[in-house]
Amino acid sequence: MKSSESSPKSRAGSSHRKPSRAKSTVSPRGDTRGERRRRKIFKSLHDCIIRKGYVKTTLADIAEGADMTASHLLYYFKGKEDILEQYFQNVSVRFLERIETFGGHDTEEQIDLLADFWFKGETSTRQEIGFMLECFGAAVNDDVLKVTKADFDARCKAYLVDLFDGAGESLFTNSRDAAELAYSMMIGLRSAVYFDDDITLEHAHRLFRQALFRMSGLSRQAAA
Repeated sequence: MKSSESSPKSRAGSSHRKPSRAKSTVSPRGDTRGERRRRKIFKSLHDCIIRKGYVKTTLADIAEGADMTASHLLYYFKGKEDILEQYFQNVSVRFLERIETFGGHDTEEQIDLLADFWFKGETSTRQEIGFMLECFGAAVNDDVLKVTKADFDARCKAYLVDLFDGAGESLFTNSRDAAELAYSMMIGLRSAVYFDDDITLEHAHRLFRQALFRMSGLSRQAAA
């Protein structure tokens, strides 16, 4: 038990640490007291960001939401930045693991699964999209977040390259170009849903799905 509680502090990173690849920081043994407290801290950070934004969230806010003092919280993390870095890394890993399971399906099914994941799932509420955008914004000046985001982008695009490689009659001779466009649409439409009242999640889902069908040479499915 002692080692599980002391590990968060030893693993905590500064804004200059650069992980080579997104990797979950949650221990496989998630039932220890230390891991339960870390999860409460992560949830508190998440809720605070959704409620008032990352910039306005203080360490005291996060500690209060996790039912502990700020000094107690610092036993697990070095500060607000460290909490976000590790939480964003964990979320990125979970997203990637889910997306990469789609690869066992045919192209049409993969497009439907991907569109549903980004525009219909529990990660697609306006609040959760706002949380994602807060993380992306914080990554501009945080080296750890920047590397995690870059790895997330690269692996999402690699998945899309495989999707277009498997398409029978793709409109693009270069699957990497198609992947860049598809990923840009995915992130762009999610951002548009958050900022533009004229586009809904349902509308974004339809646009993304139809675009990927057409890009994959599946025009008949795009009209459905």
